[in-house]
Amino acid sequence: MIAAAFFITMLGPTLPTPLYPIYEQHLGFGGLMVTLIFATYAVGVALALVLFGRLSDQLGRRALLLPGLALASISSAVFLVPDSIVALFVGRILSGLSVGLFTGTATAALADLATSSTQRRYSLIAALVNMLGLGLGPVVSGALAEFTSAPLTLPYILHVMLGLIAMIGIAMIAEPLDRKMAPFRWELQRVSLPSQVRGTFIRAATAGFAGFSVLGLFASVAPALLAQVLGVTNHLVWGLIVFAQLGFSAIGQITSTRIPDRQAMLMGTAALSAGIMLTGISILVSSLPVLLAGAAIAGIGQGMSFRASLGTLAQRSPEHSRGEIISTFFLVLYIAQALPVMGVGIVADSYGLAVAGVGFSLIVALVAAGAFLSLLLAKGEAIR
Repeated sequence: MIAAAFFITMLGPTLPTPLYPIYEQHLGFGGLMVTLIFATYAVGVALALVLFGRLSDQLGRRALLLPGLALASISSAVFLVPDSIVALFVGRILSGLSVGLFTGTATAALADLATSSTQRRYSLIAALVNMLGLGLGPVVSGALAEFTSAPLTLPYILHVMLGLIAMIGIAMIAEPLDRKMAPFRWELQRVSLPSQVRGTFIRAATAGFAGFSVLGLFASVAPALLAQVLGVTNHLVWGLIVFAQLGFSAIGQITSTRIPDRQAMLMGTAALSAGIMLTGISILVSSLPVLLAGAAIAGIGQGMSFRASLGTLAQRSPEHSRGEIISTFFLVLYIAQALPVMGVGIVADSYGLAVAGVGFSLIVALVAAGAFLSLLLAKGEAIR
């Protein structure tokens, strides 16, 4: 039930991706506004992680899973407000708050339920439903946009209904965390780490920053790139391109369970660097097949490194600070989704989307290559 609710929550953030060109046409704004609207989501995630990242370790997992689902449904309901830029910003920040509450908490809850023999399998489940939810969101909305007459309402109505069903399910489960009774004290999320996970965290966060920057690019400006640079205007194809990147991420996650985490992170960061370079090349040569190849390779690399780093952190974190550590990790990842994409929007406004996309690809490829070298030169015990 936790995995299903996690999946439903993660459908929401990418539902608007293939719809942004429709919003641009209806509301009369440009590409820079799209990146600002997208970045608002990441701001919501960061706020939730900072304000509430530690609460599930004190109050229990269900106490945050239910509000996270409620916010996801409310977010989609806000998108139903017609012809309003304000509604887009409010809907995105609520979507970010829901994801910020849910990701670290649900991942920690699945780790709580795992035994020593199922720890890796449960970390895989957490990573898979995260990526598959994000990946299927644009496919659902893209299909509804292409084949129905209500592209700006049906995706959100569907998500509201699924969110309400998930809330009923989560309300019925037992609390996953065996809590120690202690006085409640609310504090901001601390950006601090126990010494036993610090080296692991830094390397995992570097790889994650590169990977989630790529996710941010595909989830925000991919439709504009496809339309303006490659001449692809089908909404479903836009959604499928985003799904290709995130779907191959799921394949990378599954593959990574068969090899040690350190090796998975090395292979993942190398593939991520190569894939995002191909993405940049596809923009230069205006080639959809090259873009698909880049999305697939980058997706596999992102999935391998993400699953391995998330699993290692969950396994090595002390039980009653696990939610805090994982929330800090996701805080880094969602900052990575927002800042580079905002940079793409600013550069694109002055020099064009093609120049911005190529420059972004080069920078992120270098970050991924740096993560690879850091892992290669690290001592073997840093990430097992």
